[in-house]
Amino acid sequence: MVSIPFGNMFGQSPIKPIQRHMIKAQACAAQLEHFIAAVLVSDWEQAAKQQNQISILENEADDMKRSIRLHLPKNLFLPVPRSDLLELVTMQDKIANNAKDIAGLMLGREMEIPQAIKAAMESYVKKAIATSAQAVKAIDELDKLLDTGFSGRELETVEALISELDRLETETDELEVAIRASLFKVENDLPPIGVMFLYKIIELIGDLADSSQRVGARLQILIAR
Repeated sequence: MVSIPFGNMFGQSPIKPIQRHMIKAQACAAQLEHFIAAVLVSDWEQAAKQQNQISILENEADDMKRSIRLHLPKNLFLPVPRSDLLELVTMQDKIANNAKDIAGLMLGREMEIPQAIKAAMESYVKKAIATSAQAVKAIDELDKLLDTGFSGRELETVEALISELDRLETETDELEVAIRASLFKVENDLPPIGVMFLYKIIELIGDLADSSQRVGARLQILIAR
């Protein structure tokens, strides 16, 4: 029996829009690096420009998500459950939402980052962004994975990418613990409400890394099936 590559069955694989959506979601996260750089020096004009760019990218990701939900084949054979692919898109979309929430909250309150945690905050954000970039690498292999029937060297490649994604998320967790501890040491010298929102921002940045890891987890479920 001749194996027919998945992409050839439908002309254009429906996986491609899912991969493009992941790239867009990660672009939202990546923009956070520029946003945080502006926040760290209290350049609110520049921060507003970066937040606006994140908002535009997030809206584009939303449009792509809706299009995928509307057009993902319902009556043609798919090698994996349609519901799993839609769940994967939902996980991807959370990355874009996380980025938008972080930028919106920080800009809205013009949140000053205490000097004592500025360096830690910069490292923490970069690590969280690295997790979303790693999720892009894993999703970029999805069409090849389907074409090879979830087997062989391609399967090993994807499993290694997911393993690296898990490692990056663990490192992000460690940075989250460290920055919380640093903030705790200086919080009595800061306005209480400002401290409360700083803890919220730290949590949201951790959520961004968690969402990226969940993309890998959904991919693992596809592989397991």
